Amino acid sequence: MKAVNKRNLTVIALVVFLAVVVIWRNHKPDTVSVFQQQNDAVAGKMIKPGQVAPVSTLQGEGGKSFTIGGSRDKAMLVNFWASWCEPCKLEAPELNALAEKYKDTLDIYGVNVTSHDYKPNAERFIKKFSLTFPVMFDLKGEVFAQYQGVAFPTNVLIDKNGVISEVVLGLLSPEELEEKVMTLLKQ
Repeated sequence: MKAVNKRNLTVIALVVFLAVVVIWRNHKPDTVSVFQQQNDAVAGKMIKPGQVAPVSTLQGEGGKSFTIGGSRDKAMLVNFWASWCEPCKLEAPELNALAEKYKDTLDIYGVNVTSHDYKPNAERFIKKFSLTFPVMFDLKGEVFAQYQGVAFPTNVLIDKNGVISEVVLGLLSPEELEEKVMTLLKQ
């Protein structure tokens, strides 16, 4: 068999496998497709600036608990991510830089949405990018659902009073993200 035919068969088998995985993941009654989540967001159900951020507690590496939302001494950036997300990979070094630069005035929390990921891959991601800020695992996707997440990465900027300042879907340039952080810190 020619190499081209083998490659074509391999590609077809991979496409069929991925289609089966997508169908299997979306057949569960508690699973909402990305398209439905986007429709809900368009219908105005997404969290908005000015709303009080939902308060949740998640466990991070080493079993330490972290609380997201609520009043606190510092502003907060909550980064929802997945290890397979290419924009998340591009954003990780910038988040490390922001965490170091603003460590006295800003808490950055990474939340791996493990319900849409594989925890060992997330742990490898943390090591590969040497994440310097606390990272938690949203094993059931409950916190991501509370924040009505629809994309990776999603960054939620929360002021000291626990009020959402801004929700950023997708990747921004390092300059744009830092500008948003500086605006948050001025509030």
